[in-house]
Amino acid sequence: MAVAMVGKTLLDSAWLAARSTEVEATGVLLTTTLQPSGPSPPWMEAAIPGTVLGTLLKNKLVPDPFYGLNNESIVDIADSGREYYTFWFFTTFESKLTGNQHIDLNFRGINYSGEVYLNGHQKILPKGMFRRHSLDITDIVNRNGKNLLAVLIHPPDHPGTIPPEGGQGGDHEIGKDVATQYVEGWDWMAPIRDRNTGIWDEVSISVTGPVKLADPHLVSSFFDDYERSYLHTTVDLENKSSLQAECSLTIQVTAELDEGMRLLEHLQSFELSIPPGTLITYTIPPLLFDKPNLWWPNGMGKQYLYNVELSVDVRGFGESDSWSHQFGFRKIESIIDTATGGRLFRVNGQQIFIRGGNWILSDGLLRLSAKRYMADIKFHADMNFNMIRCWGGGLAERPEFYHYCDVYGILVWQEFWITGDCDGRGVIVSNPNGPLDHDLFLLCARDTVKLLRNHASLALWVGGNEQTPPQDINTALINDLKLHPLFKCSDETYNLAEDLSEESDDPSQYLDGTRAYVQGSMWDGFANGKGDFTDGPYEIQNPEDFFKDDFYQYGFNPEVGSVGIPVATTIRATMPPEGWQIPSFQKLSTGYIEEIPNPIWEYHKYISYSNPDKVHDQIEAYGHPKDLDDFCEKAQLVNYVQYKALLEGWTSRMWTKYTGVLIWKTQNPWTGLRGQFYDHLHDQTAGFYGCRSAAEPIHVQLNLSTYYIEVVNTTSNELSDVAIEISVWDLDGARPYYKVTDKFSVPAKKVSPIVEMNYPKSTNAKPVYFLLLKLFGVSDSNTIISRNFYWLHLPDSDYNALELHHGKKVPLKITSHASTTESTFNIQIDVLNTSKNSNSSILGSLLNSSSRPEISRIIEINETDPGVAFFLHFSVHSANVEETAVDTRILPVNYSDNYFSLVPGEELTINISFEVSEGITPKVLLEGWNYHEEIQVY
Repeated sequence: MAVAMVGKTLLDSAWLAARSTEVEATGVLLTTTLQPSGPSPPWMEAAIPGTVLGTLLKNKLVPDPFYGLNNESIVDIADSGREYYTFWFFTTFESKLTGNQHIDLNFRGINYSGEVYLNGHQKILPKGMFRRHSLDITDIVNRNGKNLLAVLIHPPDHPGTIPPEGGQGGDHEIGKDVATQYVEGWDWMAPIRDRNTGIWDEVSISVTGPVKLADPHLVSSFFDDYERSYLHTTVDLENKSSLQAECSLTIQVTAELDEGMRLLEHLQSFELSIPPGTLITYTIPPLLFDKPNLWWPNGMGKQYLYNVELSVDVRGFGESDSWSHQFGFRKIESIIDTATGGRLFRVNGQQIFIRGGNWILSDGLLRLSAKRYMADIKFHADMNFNMIRCWGGGLAERPEFYHYCDVYGILVWQEFWITGDCDGRGVIVSNPNGPLDHDLFLLCARDTVKLLRNHASLALWVGGNEQTPPQDINTALINDLKLHPLFKCSDETYNLAEDLSEESDDPSQYLDGTRAYVQGSMWDGFANGKGDFTDGPYEIQNPEDFFKDDFYQYGFNPEVGSVGIPVATTIRATMPPEGWQIPSFQKLSTGYIEEIPNPIWEYHKYISYSNPDKVHDQIEAYGHPKDLDDFCEKAQLVNYVQYKALLEGWTSRMWTKYTGVLIWKTQNPWTGLRGQFYDHLHDQTAGFYGCRSAAEPIHVQLNLSTYYIEVVNTTSNELSDVAIEISVWDLDGARPYYKVTDKFSVPAKKVSPIVEMNYPKSTNAKPVYFLLLKLFGVSDSNTIISRNFYWLHLPDSDYNALELHHGKKVPLKITSHASTTESTFNIQIDVLNTSKNSNSSILGSLLNSSSRPEISRIIEINETDPGVAFFLHFSVHSANVEETAVDTRILPVNYSDNYFSLVPGEELTINISFEVSEGITPKVLLEGWNYHEEIQVY
């Protein structure tokens, strides 16, 4: 790999690795006379970026730790000692430097400390998982040829021991270091045997001229009700030469137009002189933007991003360095709401009801990539979520994560590396004063702020999970992250003649200054605001309880969790056959059921679908499961109902009781069996689509406690001239109840109860029935705005009658339209329930009216049983794989909807998009409650 031009070059390939105890040569010898010749023992191909365990897995020297009970056969660092996971990493690179060029070797993240050897010269990588390292190697690099690079990486100083009973963060020893804490295991995660030791983030070489740019800070301020904005910019410039540098610093701001065109908004240059060997901080005069395009969170508007470029030219050299970033003009405020006691967020002056989830990290072996991050974050946007909380026991998330949050409009709450369990509030109490090295913690925190602060999506800094940092750290963070006066939440009007006065520092000169810092996840507007353990609960609930007055008493719940079993194919793909055994159902004397999972499910942290003495088994309510497929299908029914009810219940009390909720969790960083909306292989559960429905910006819903039909309007505009079509359908396809409301209006950011759904009170109400709600615009050609489908039972009943519906064969007509662009498939599928229907409706169906490619396939299922086509779901598979293979799925796939149902005569368009590898032919299969045999529809 050659390095010559000014700029950054990733060193992300051709690395070798070896266990340090198996390498006799020193770092000096490895990078001079005894360089490794290739992947022959003890050397192997390395996973860079990645971890030691990821490298061992890549070379098949350990089994997949996320499969079955394999993790138990991998030696833990507590048993092997730190030396076992201390590894050498080696690579080479070419360079061709001119006389005035300088070169740095950069590590964006290692765990936990290291030594660098380049061409026989040693440099140190100090301790700390969340700090960047930039080493000036100008004097030791081979300026015109091959360079030998070896890096010795040491594990965390206090990797800890895993107690036999497991526990939250093992024995908590990892809390003494500034590192991820989940690696000692949690009640949702098995231990990571190497504690994530490795070069876990990108490695690069950067070439500059005499002057280097570092850590630019971009800030937007607003005036005149967001009609006028200033872009503030401060940047460090370091003259690395021995001569005075006469510089021209240029800033260019462009806006993207249609068809890849860009509009030049600003182009300005500033002359400055930098003494030799000196670092200066320079603030560019604010740039005025008239009516800028604003960045909005998901569901509130477009995520508009400008491109900001900085470059510095040095007289006699030319361009010395450059930097660019996509930047969103937006203002985020948060206060404690006096009405609810919850923390209330405002973006660009508009309050936003928070509905989102908790996040640990994408993958427990730190196999992180832009592609995986894009899939993860798009999934959250597809669920109509608007916030992710990065939990304190996980990562300071990477710029690629934040980039896609910027693109898809997901606000981010970023915690620092403190947890109650490991830092003073666990069982047993450990590390009451947090990590041993407070200065290191603060260094990592400040460096993380500099790394992430320019991202529009970053909304909040939080000191820790269920704990505050030690007093000295907390005090320092409060001071470091204090808000600039322009960003303090206030309704006062600024004097426009003084809003950029010299008396007030430019906001870009602050470490951050634009977003709030809160000391802990249960303080200051979260949970009870006082730090008591008032988050949760974390188990299955009766769906109607989410709507009740006594369910949760505080304004913003940072963690509420529940079940999350994936589809049966994922179980088979991630466990041996003995893990395919479903739980046994033990009936207790109280009449409740206790589920007893098999040992593999227990190891993968399965959470039960029953809560004895409080909640009857929700799977058993659909009939006793016969096998894994039946169990998982019924679990998806529960997942859908559980999470839709959770979000609808919270939203029902928007602003009157709650300001937001974050679900624990949205996904698992391994093959866990609880709290997730998509599994580690990237297949969605039905809970994903329950959330997608419930979190619509405009939504019609049934309050499961009062049985009033409500309309939610989270937007900034009044919803006027709308009405609701209400229809009830029985298992035989008849429609015993139908009503269309009078037209009404719903104010902006309000929830309005409209009418009671009184079918259950009728004389001949069926024990189990379907309810379809459609909110539509009366003056807009009856366009459907929100559609919501429920399956319900009368009080003191259950869903066992649906078992009879299993045998119905409901007729369907399925029309597919496909287009491809390189490796990407986009398929539109129209699904029509062709059951004979004598019932009239004033509304049409939810069809996509956009232009389509030629029809590629029409499938007609000419069955004779009329009725509701219930719980239909698509999946995408490879047609090139033997059908007997355990898993033929193509993942990830984005569906506009899934796990959907159609009443007689109703038609729905589902949009499906995915990528395939070269040579793979995809096929799309349809299954459902009425369709046990897979139907190929494309």
